[in-house]
Amino acid sequence: MTTTPDLSPLSRHVDSGEIPGLVALVAHDDEVRVATFGRLHHDGPPVERDSIFRISSMTKPVVAAAAMLLIGDGLLDLDEPVDRLLPELADRRVLRSVDADLDDTVPAHRAITVRDLLTFRLGFGLVLAPPGQHPIQRAVDDLSLAQGAPGTQTPPAPDEWIRRFATLPLLHQPGERWMYGTGSDVLGVLLARAAGSSLPDLLRDRILAPLGMRDTGFHVPATEVHRLATMYRPGGVVSDDPATGAWSRPPAFAQGAGGLVSTVDDYLAFSEALRTGDLLPPAVVAEMTRDQLDPGQADGVLLPEGFGWGFGVAVRTDGRYGWEGGLGTSWSTHPGTRVTGILLTQVEWSQGPTEVWSDFWRIVEG
Repeated sequence: MTTTPDLSPLSRHVDSGEIPGLVALVAHDDEVRVATFGRLHHDGPPVERDSIFRISSMTKPVVAAAAMLLIGDGLLDLDEPVDRLLPELADRRVLRSVDADLDDTVPAHRAITVRDLLTFRLGFGLVLAPPGQHPIQRAVDDLSLAQGAPGTQTPPAPDEWIRRFATLPLLHQPGERWMYGTGSDVLGVLLARAAGSSLPDLLRDRILAPLGMRDTGFHVPATEVHRLATMYRPGGVVSDDPATGAWSRPPAFAQGAGGLVSTVDDYLAFSEALRTGDLLPPAVVAEMTRDQLDPGQADGVLLPEGFGWGFGVAVRTDGRYGWEGGLGTSWSTHPGTRVTGILLTQVEWSQGPTEVWSDFWRIVEG
């Protein structure tokens, strides 16, 4: 692609009522095209280029980049056990089988490592079963560990969160399988302890402020909440109101797996800093964005054929890397063609990618 494409066809998704509004960006080198359509909420003000969206799982690559910075500082090592900073996770127990009772366990073969957290192979994560069907799902909900959609549960402060998490067995041996999500939340606790600060402060000092990402954080200040899109479920049901919802105040537990809000230009700044080597050395970015999984470790659903997983980011066989946010956002960059796409909406995915998602990437990749 030598010129950025026409994004106007995306307006049909607003006109049809599929979504209230969106911001879409396509960048090719220094050429950047941004389109905005619709409103921040039904009958609300129009979406602007600087509108703020909950980026949910697009938080994971930012937290992974922070981990690589601390590794570069010598505060962590990729292959060290997490026990040094997370003693709560020493001497793990593992379910005898995935469907076993929670007290039917065997000892872990080895400790969980920093690499395991980054590659989602710690042995714990999202269970692909109907909600509440698996005993571990019920236990996770009972402990308020907030492993569902962001904003649906209020987890405790980090030390209490990790204490509660440590009462649960792993579902697989460390290093054995890829399981989505939880690794980034555990990683956030680990990074805060390694840095001697909170996760929000760490991200602000090492990534957000240096890159000028002034509208990215774990909550929206009262003076800016008018720029935050309302969050909806499919069908138009409000699931988070900007003025009173989960992002209207600093959280007790800043979730490394999905807690950030951001704008399209802020996230472009992060993406470009990765691509150009301005945030991390190119060799580190190359390691972060290569497939770290062994054959057969991916689940085949969240990571279908052609996709692998690096450090906090999905990677594809053609060299592209990026990730989605289940509250309606998406990002991918291709270092070979130097093309980046970012889509921000705020309607939760219910059963996989939405029409606007498919349409956007068809335009970008076409």
